[in-house]
Amino acid sequence: MARTLLLVRHACAAGDRRGRFVGRTDLPLSPEGLEQTHKLVPLIRALDPEVCYCSPLARARQTADILLRHLPLPVHIDDDLREIDFGQWECKTFEEVAVEDARAVEQWANFDHRFAFPGGESLGGFLARVRRIAKRLSDDPTSTVLVVTHGGMIRTMICHFLALRPRQYVLFDVAHAACAVIDLFDGRGVLKGLNLVSAEDR
Repeated sequence: MARTLLLVRHACAAGDRRGRFVGRTDLPLSPEGLEQTHKLVPLIRALDPEVCYCSPLARARQTADILLRHLPLPVHIDDDLREIDFGQWECKTFEEVAVEDARAVEQWANFDHRFAFPGGESLGGFLARVRRIAKRLSDDPTSTVLVVTHGGMIRTMICHFLALRPRQYVLFDVAHAACAVIDLFDGRGVLKGLNLVSAEDR
């Protein structure tokens, strides 16, 4: 079973999307994102992963391609690592959706598992995906597993492994092109590092 998970959020994507909900929208990396990813390479080499799992979305796959350019690891593209589908809220700001549908925003804030983003994914469905991929990652026979995915997925996965309530994902600020490290013990985890970007951060 895996002993260490390296959870990397993809680098910044193209377009001015900061402060907007970006889930299923499939964007490539921006020039800034490409630079961020190259800076992360020495840390990932130092942490010595043996296998990589990656979201199918372009911004994650590009990040993984750069990180693994000189690390010939097996790569598993896993659909469960996609970011949550925000449906009609995609590429809108919180302020915009709060004006359009205040009641839905309140349901989301209460983290009602029955809540679904209009035209998108339900929280219950997303959490089921997190549980499935978390089980596959912890069951991987290698010692150190690299995971390249999205901010919402990483925050929720941290809660899963640390046995926190899912709504506590708001406690974790996960930066682009940065690594969270979780040490695993019998399927549960200890958060060893957050937002690591260089070997000196270890």
